[in-house]
Amino acid sequence: MVMTSPNHRYSLRFAPESGYMSAWWHLTSEPFGAEPYWYAAFGELVPAEVLAAVTDALIVPPPAAQPDPWWTLDAAGWARDDSGAARSTDGMCTIEHRPVSELHDTPEWHIETHETNFHELGGRRIWHAHFHQNVPAHLVNAFVTALTDTAPLQRGMHEPTAHYRAVQEPSPLSPQQVVDAHTDRLKAITARVRATRRRQTKPAPAPVHTRTAQPAARR
Repeated sequence: MVMTSPNHRYSLRFAPESGYMSAWWHLTSEPFGAEPYWYAAFGELVPAEVLAAVTDALIVPPPAAQPDPWWTLDAAGWARDDSGAARSTDGMCTIEHRPVSELHDTPEWHIETHETNFHELGGRRIWHAHFHQNVPAHLVNAFVTALTDTAPLQRGMHEPTAHYRAVQEPSPLSPQQVVDAHTDRLKAITARVRATRRRQTKPAPAPVHTRTAQPAARR
């Protein structure tokens, strides 16, 4: 799927891979002007709402000032360890901004969720995501904001895309209310994108030409 913002083109591909560091979703940016190429990858069980937060942020105008994802994590109460990584309050999710090293030649954001295990710090991995160093900070922040949101996710009971450790409770919302909320979100984003494009394509007002006063003729 190809998405466009007013000045950019992005590609979101569903391409399942095998292996420990496999990714199912691949998001890439085409170079445009001074904007460099970047990519992001997401594992199989990354919540759709979290991934949608990133794609929504792609097609609306970026903020005037780039946010700092660490501030979002601090505000959500995630603790940082001695290595600088942030951990969720339940200890199942870790976020790192890996510096350049022998193992990592670019400073990328890396997110992993693991099952809790009494015998070791991290149990079996549930999903992961990573962002290339050139990914704009507001896209990483959109991911982090959605990830730290404590609002419940709407899922069908025993849906295979939900991890078995997730706490499942009956939702007070009807199926139609869930659909309506999703539709309203898409309409709001579409309206913002169209408004931005109208502002960018609106012709500039024609310059006002002032006539120089001519001196009165003498008799």
